[in-house]
Amino acid sequence: MARATPTSMIWVWLSMLLALCLQVMPLAEGWQIWRPDWLGLMLIYWCMKTPQRVGVVHGFVLGILLDLIEGVPLGQNALLLSMLAFLCSLVYPRFRAYSLLQQAVLILVLLGFVQLVEQWLRTLLGPFSIHLSFLLPSLIGAALWPWLTTLFRAIRRQATRS
Repeated sequence: MARATPTSMIWVWLSMLLALCLQVMPLAEGWQIWRPDWLGLMLIYWCMKTPQRVGVVHGFVLGILLDLIEGVPLGQNALLLSMLAFLCSLVYPRFRAYSLLQQAVLILVLLGFVQLVEQWLRTLLGPFSIHLSFLLPSLIGAALWPWLTTLFRAIRRQATRS
């Protein structure tokens, strides 16, 4: 198994921090429901691409950062992103054999499950009403998955050529 080079881990952390910035970027009141789960998508991508280097610890650290930025109870997003990374490690062997469309469906299931647990936690921690619109970020993330994967493949190929 190849050892992680410092350059590759810098690329992983930079892309995760970019996803974190996109996740907390302010949007107008009605548009927030349409924001895909950028951090979840990026975590899934790196967990599936390099499972020996990116995992639950990365999800936990990014979740703590997201908790601090959003001002939610400390550990809520850390639990969710750690759970997402753990679920990715469970489905990793099958995930690599799937086509992009099948991967997108699995992404929908993974992100949808995490969104469902997040809604459940919010109802436990305070008054919050559940609507089915909480699944929209999962649907949008699943629709973005093929393009995101193709974009990162093209960037990796370009980087290996030069």
